[in-house]
Amino acid sequence: MDTLGLLRIRVRRGYNLIVRDKIASSSDPYVVITTTQQKVKTNVVKKNCNPEWCDEVSLSIKDLNDPIELTVYDKDTLGADDPMGTAEIDLKPYLEAARLRKELQELPNGCALKKVQPSGTNDLADESRILWENGRITQDMRLKLRNVESGEVLIQIEWVDIPGCKGLDPDF
Repeated sequence: MDTLGLLRIRVRRGYNLIVRDKIASSSDPYVVITTTQQKVKTNVVKKNCNPEWCDEVSLSIKDLNDPIELTVYDKDTLGADDPMGTAEIDLKPYLEAARLRKELQELPNGCALKKVQPSGTNDLADESRILWENGRITQDMRLKLRNVESGEVLIQIEWVDIPGCKGLDPDF
């Protein structure tokens, strides 16, 4: 099996998304997350520029260097859906911390393993923390959307090992 594992992405909410439906003075946003081989999407939230999706999607990861792009769209009844901005999910800091998970069993719950600052090489809007909680490593990310006047999306990522797959262990 060439799959390394699953990346669970919890798409929590959007902030200050742009208005695409001028008549309704709102938007009907949803999120699409893509890799070179997969595409998953959230539900549509009607007439809301600060939507709460609370959706969970999973991607099968075959290549840790494969870019993961998040795009927000406005659902249209007639014609093509309107793009509302994009952001890239940078896995590198998370993967560095997740590879150490076997050595972290004694850490207290809620321990921050790493802090990631916004920079020119990521789309973070705010500092992001990689946390150890209940035997899991998660990272909340508030992503600033590109190619648009305003908008941010809050997500959480978590690696899930699949039995029989290589996972993040380089010695598999």
